[in-house]
Amino acid sequence: MSNPTVAEYIVRRLSDLGVDKAFGVPSDYAFPIADAIEASSGMDWVGCTNELNAAYAVDGYARLKGAGLLCAAYGVGELSLVNGLMASRAHRVPVFFVTGQPSRRITKQRLISKHTLGDGVYGNFEHIIEAACCAKAVISPDNAIDEMERVIREALSQSQPAYMVVLHDAQDVPVIGTPVTGEPLDKVKRQVSVTAELEGALTAIVNQLKNAHNPVVLPTALTARYGLRDKIEQFIETANIPFALSPMDKGFLDEQSPLYLGLYCGEQSTPKAVTHAVEGADVILDLGGVVMEAENTGYWTDALPEEQVVHICDNWVRVGTKVFVNLSLEDVIDGLIARTPKFAGRHDPFTYDLMPLAGDDTDPISSAAFYPRVQRMLQNDDVLVIEAGSGQFVEAAFRLPGQVRSEAMCLWSSIGWGTPAALGMAMAEPERRVILITGDGAHQMTINALADMGHHDAKPVIFVLNNGVYGCEITLHKEGMSYNNLPELDYSKIPEAFGCGGWLTKRVATVKDLDEALDELKAHNNGAYIEVMIPESESEPLPANVLDAMYKLKTPTP
Repeated sequence: MSNPTVAEYIVRRLSDLGVDKAFGVPSDYAFPIADAIEASSGMDWVGCTNELNAAYAVDGYARLKGAGLLCAAYGVGELSLVNGLMASRAHRVPVFFVTGQPSRRITKQRLISKHTLGDGVYGNFEHIIEAACCAKAVISPDNAIDEMERVIREALSQSQPAYMVVLHDAQDVPVIGTPVTGEPLDKVKRQVSVTAELEGALTAIVNQLKNAHNPVVLPTALTARYGLRDKIEQFIETANIPFALSPMDKGFLDEQSPLYLGLYCGEQSTPKAVTHAVEGADVILDLGGVVMEAENTGYWTDALPEEQVVHICDNWVRVGTKVFVNLSLEDVIDGLIARTPKFAGRHDPFTYDLMPLAGDDTDPISSAAFYPRVQRMLQNDDVLVIEAGSGQFVEAAFRLPGQVRSEAMCLWSSIGWGTPAALGMAMAEPERRVILITGDGAHQMTINALADMGHHDAKPVIFVLNNGVYGCEITLHKEGMSYNNLPELDYSKIPEAFGCGGWLTKRVATVKDLDEALDELKAHNNGAYIEVMIPESESEPLPANVLDAMYKLKTPTP
């Protein structure tokens, strides 16, 4: 039997991992790659309305699936999607991006070709894409087998995007050598530990824990990127250690666990008692590396005593002044499960109830009435997509039902990610209900992703908070600026126009409208799109001291 072509082999190796969807926009110089995806028995093509939407969608898909494939045009397509690829790098999501380039019969003669600057130079923007990736390969028939193994290894060991370029004239040529048949992601060994370093790290960590009376764990979503979610839960349960989550890491572990303390976010923790529980612990296991970004730490109001923190990161560990390197995060977790002593007492559960209901039937809808009702509609196994914006702070404080997964854009904070990311998550796990709450400003940036949802029969539940302005920008600066005004759209009519047949679509302006829409949603098994008329007056600047804590513009008081 003849070997697969280069394009076929790339698709086959990623399909081996369990990647069953490829997101992108077809274009010249990459048609054979799109053809190979189309012909694959293990992968479907998910066409998107533009490259940025495709990058956001594959980011959402890969967060749930473990990895994803993105394909777009040389030059123009690459530059259109780089923002989404950067988001994947910031949030440590392994996305494989593949594109084509003009054939050598063009490049060797320096012929002027489309998608270039007209100067006979090719690939002069590759460094931009490389900056969003941990590895790059120019794949040819003779190196395809070796290079695919290297690219896969680097993307999975670093949990970051990888960049693959294939010349147009190489894509339909059979690979040279013996093709590799790979394993699914849950069987892949991502990293390998040096035995002496692993033994030293485990001994140091366990010694700290043996002397502890009230340890706490701060696990991060990075551990889920490495496929370790179940092992993290096993470790926490086996050791009987309470845990808290930061906003960036919210919802990757079960928040109904009796060991869950709540949201740790410095002085903005929920409930407030979490601040003392975490900062007063005698050992704090930073499991995966909490990102000390402003919004993830209550604007740097965290006060973790460094002498109490044990840093367990992707491939290194720090205990006091001792640093251990060349480690596998999985090996460290396995060692902790086997060696950590079991702590006797569980913490007394904090009061962490549902947000109180507000508003009477005839009252205009408001955030105070909206969020508690949405919190109550969440069900076990839902996926909550938290869009960047002012609403993310409210949603971060939700106590989620059992096994609800949530994903946020807290660090890269690129508004507009949520709508196509919801598409990707719905395609990754179609059996789960995906729920997105987005502001109208963010939604307008990528609203044509609704067409992709209709085309591919994705069925998320979307709430669009319509206040006619960039509300989050007003909170961060000041009111009354014309640059914050948005085009007026009749949102509730858009899904039908974009081909989302059978969706429940509503515009709600009162508390009663919202309650009725949520009641209808209970019996609805298709997509839903609820436009919520939030008053513009709710958007007002944060207090001056909060803004200064965020931006640090004022001269400090001596």
